[in-house]
This record gives sequence, structure tokens and C-alpha cells, in this order.
Amino acid sequence: MHSTKSASPTLQSSPSALKAWVLAARPKTLIAGISPVLIGASFAARIQPISYALFALCLLFSIAIQVGTNFANDAFDYMKGADTVSRKGPARAVQSGWISPLAMRNAAFGTFGFALLVALPLLFRIGMAYLPLAILCPIAGALYTGGKKPLGYLGLGDLLVFVFYGPVAVCCTAFALLLTVPENLFLSSLSPGLLSCALLAVANLRDWEEDRKCGKMTLIARFGPLFGKLQYLTYLFLGIVLVPLALVLSGMPFSLLRIWWTWPLVFLAVRLVFKDPLQHERALPITSAILLLYTLIWCYVLLYI
Repeated sequence: MHSTKSASPTLQSSPSALKAWVLAARPKTLIAGISPVLIGASFAARIQPISYALFALCLLFSIAIQVGTNFANDAFDYMKGADTVSRKGPARAVQSGWISPLAMRNAAFGTFGFALLVALPLLFRIGMAYLPLAILCPIAGALYTGGKKPLGYLGLGDLLVFVFYGPVAVCCTAFALLLTVPENLFLSSLSPGLLSCALLAVANLRDWEEDRKCGKMTLIARFGPLFGKLQYLTYLFLGIVLVPLALVLSGMPFSLLRIWWTWPLVFLAVRLVFKDPLQHERALPITSAILLLYTLIWCYVLLYI
């Protein structure tokens, strides 16, 4: 099944080839892959000096997995008819005719392969017994929109994002750097996963009508826009309020509550989400900014206070 927009040759108004690939990587959302690595690394650095080379490998692996997933989504969503001319969000590279579906799919698999190569030095350090976990990351990225029963089309996208951009990324980063799992690490991993789910919720809220029509049954496509708005609010509240509070009550520095400084952005994003469906696209970069600010405050508190 294909989009109603043909994969025509690149139009004159299309971006350059390099810019098309950059846009397909969705750089405005890459904070979701960067944040858990920074949080895990800052937690580890608070305990002992860390290897910057190992940290760089963890960061590169996480970014490569996310970019590969974005490439796969661009290709497979088009092939399954989820990306049409009625999309409300930014133009997709394949749907717009900038990049062919085959080239995008191959780029996704190539990026996943690069991620596994990056993971090899980390596996030599922590043990090859963790190889299945490393392989599971690109498999989950590909199956999110690929395969006969894409996980994202079954309403499992939120669960995948929470697990892989929360506990998996944070805990694996700290373990690769320390070879141990520090106390409170799992609890610390919940917020980046929840805030990444908020990013997903905004995008799904924007696209819920088109997703329902093409059979992409995200949770919001299943239960409607009011559910999506409440879902978005819940992710932000849990990630920004309850998790930091629980960490402080369990012995983490009280200054960690500076994370609540993100609330002006949170209020703005929630207002846009609840006010007008046409504002959902504006809420996406604000949600990215919330995750970025959360991460910066977290790292500052753990490294310097």
C-alpha cells in the first residue's frame, strides 16, 4: 500500500540531497536519544571518573539507533500508506519524493549496522552476554513501523519509547561506564523515558485522524484526542514532578528539584496542546526543549553540586 502522493523525482523546491537526509534524521527530536546517555553518564561520573571514549561510544550508539529508527519510519510509513498529502506535520523525505523508499530503507539498515559496530567495544568491556540486548535495539527500531504487524501500529509505541529511551539507555550507559548498577539508577531512568513518550504523544496527537484512517492504531488513534491530551499531561507530570520528588526523598540532592524550573515551558506546551489542534505542531519543539532543559539541569546538579 502506498501513499496517495507518488514518489516523483525531486522537485525544484526540494532541499539539497544532504539537507533531505538531515531532515529525515529528525534532528529536533534527537534529544530523546541523547538525554538518557547524558543522565546515565552524569550519574556514573558522580560516583567515579569515567572514560570519555566509552561515553562517546554510548552516545554514538544511542544516536545511531534513533536515526536508524527515524529512517525506517520514513520508509515504512510511506509504504504502508500512513504518510499522505494530508499529513499535518513536517514533510517526510520519502513521501515528498526527496528520497526513494528503497534508499531510505537501506539507509536505516546501514545505520543500524553502524550502531552495532559502535557497540562492539562496549560489549568487549561488559561481556558478550549482552549482545542480544544490543541486537534487540535495532530490531525494535525496525519493527516499530516495519514488518507485517508493526509495533507502533498496534499501540505499543509508547511502551517501546519508554523502555528503550528510559531504563535501557540510562542503565546500560551507567553499567558500561561503571560495570555496576548504582542505587537509584533505575528510578532516575524513568523521567527521560516519560518525557520521550511526551514527544511521541504530541506527534501522535497531531496525526491521530490520519493514523486512524490508515490503520495505524496508536493509543491516541484508538481512544481519541482527549485521551491523548491527558496522556501528554500525565507523562509530563510524572517525569517532571513525581520522579524528581521521589529521587530527593530517596536521598538524592535536594537541588535536583531545580528540574521544576522547566515548569514555565511545561505550562506553555500543555496550554498549546489543550487549546487548539492546530497548535500541536508548535508543542513538539517546546516538548523537546523541556527534555533538553531537564537533562542540562540534571547533569549540572549531579556533576557540580
